[in-house]
Amino acid sequence: MFIKAIETADQFTKPIHTIMRTYGGLVLPGTSTLFFVNEDGVAITCKHVLNIITQADPINIHFRNFKSERERLPNDEDFTKKLSELEAKYHFQKETTIQVKNNFVNSFDSFIGIKSYAHPTLDLAIVQFEGFKQKLYTSHATFVKDSSKIQQGKSLCRLGYPFPEFNNFKLNPATDDIEWTKTGNASSPRFPLDGIITRFGGDGSQVISIEMSTPGLRGQSGGPLFDADGIVYGMQYMTSHLHLGFDIINKEMIIEGKKMQISNYPFLHVGHCIHVDRIKEFLVLHKIKFYEESYNKSK
Repeated sequence: MFIKAIETADQFTKPIHTIMRTYGGLVLPGTSTLFFVNEDGVAITCKHVLNIITQADPINIHFRNFKSERERLPNDEDFTKKLSELEAKYHFQKETTIQVKNNFVNSFDSFIGIKSYAHPTLDLAIVQFEGFKQKLYTSHATFVKDSSKIQQGKSLCRLGYPFPEFNNFKLNPATDDIEWTKTGNASSPRFPLDGIITRFGGDGSQVISIEMSTPGLRGQSGGPLFDADGIVYGMQYMTSHLHLGFDIINKEMIIEGKKMQISNYPFLHVGHCIHVDRIKEFLVLHKIKFYEESYNKSK
């Protein structure tokens, strides 16, 4: 049902690869998603994804300042004590994130900077890339024009990059830095997930979100919600967990030939997508060009 639509959405939906380093030495990969709304390098994503992008520079600068002070510490019997004091000054603990680097995969050959707009109340953001030479995305989203078509029971699909299988990065001990490499797997698979519209969320005056019968997976945040024609109805931003009440507590079962006591507390995981009307309003507010389907398009 969504075969052609996924191919359509893939042309304007792209992954963000992120590597985060903790002070304890772990380098953790992560993914998120954005999708482009026009040919001018403008995309939308979640505000919480934008926060990862905008917080990278301050975090990295903070660590560089720490390293600069650390290098000036005398290598004597007081080094360990002075290092502990410096770690306390910079609020570094083992689990503290000290470096973040983002890679906007298959979006541009290069770019100079990013201008962004975060929605004041919704988990929605506009990301405008500047100074690029060549676009690597080949199309843009087309939004549904008539939002009355968004009704309970309608089948829709999401596209994103929830599973960080890329490993083209390393921690360089010589420079005490995390870096992207030209070796290893540089990609993570796109992952579509369909469902039906179950409910709507709002503030009493307008519909804000579309609830889906299936979860939005980690890493699909910022990805489009679209129909079988590839027309965009919203953007995935969160998943909630509904307790079903079918609890099983200490039920005796035979598993692999052994009697075992089993407990299970099932939940239904439902995804939430920012409603298309709220997305279009935000784009209009910031004078961003976008595209809608024509009125005569068949439903």
